[in-house]
Amino acid sequence: MNTYLRKYMKKYLELVKFSHTIFSIPFILIGMIVATHSWFGWKLLILGILAAITARNFAMAVNRYLDREFDAKNPRTANRVSVTGKVSENEMLMFIIINAFIFIFISYLINDLAFKLSIPILFILGIYSYFKRFSEFAHLILGISLGLAPIAGVIAVSENIPCWSVFLAFGVMFWVAGFDILYSLQDIEFDKKEGLFSIPSVVGERGAIFISKLFHILAVVFWLLFVIYAKLGFFSYLAVIISAVMLYYEHKLIEKDFKNIPKAFFDVNGFLGIIFLILIILDKVLL
Repeated sequence: MNTYLRKYMKKYLELVKFSHTIFSIPFILIGMIVATHSWFGWKLLILGILAAITARNFAMAVNRYLDREFDAKNPRTANRVSVTGKVSENEMLMFIIINAFIFIFISYLINDLAFKLSIPILFILGIYSYFKRFSEFAHLILGISLGLAPIAGVIAVSENIPCWSVFLAFGVMFWVAGFDILYSLQDIEFDKKEGLFSIPSVVGERGAIFISKLFHILAVVFWLLFVIYAKLGFFSYLAVIISAVMLYYEHKLIEKDFKNIPKAFFDVNGFLGIIFLILIILDKVLL
């Protein structure tokens, strides 16, 4: 039974690339931490993390379900569990529905505003795959999806949306859109062949890298505005500086060799969120 359960969980964790949840959780926690001047409690912490996990599970499963035919044709994605049949179409649909209901229920437990916004948030999370079929701005839709994380964290503890949280969200949006453009460099020819829209397939490699750099510059600018308007201290400014250095390193890695894209995508961006969170915590605790 334990072996069966492990195999069952493993295939769903693989379906949604659960390890990539590391991109959104630090920023939902940053929103929660900055929005309160005291400990907001274990209940909200657990609910906030569960909301982030179920929202991302929903978004990734919808993406895998809608893209399964394209993924089957792409050599890079042909071994995904959504393509091989390891997770069936019915199982994916059930997984999507279950995570949607859990997310809405968790939002109800948090507060009224979170509950009212839960369905609109799920709608935004679910339209990314459709955008790839008619607009290269799909990268920004993905950015908006993760940019909602810090705002959701703020809503959870304060039931409002202060100006600084919007700056933080815009920073996350441009950060995610920027690295998603870089990730899409792997599929330029496939996207052109299948009629899928991405910035690399529309403007080419050099143009895509330039736009990604621009987005990452905007991310740093908005994070700086977040720190200023939230009236944070030294460690928060340090978080912005370190983030800028890490994004610069990410671009250098990819410009050197496109084979570094997976490393840049997961390692650099994953550590960026964690370091940002740790420095925000230090700012609140020590200053």
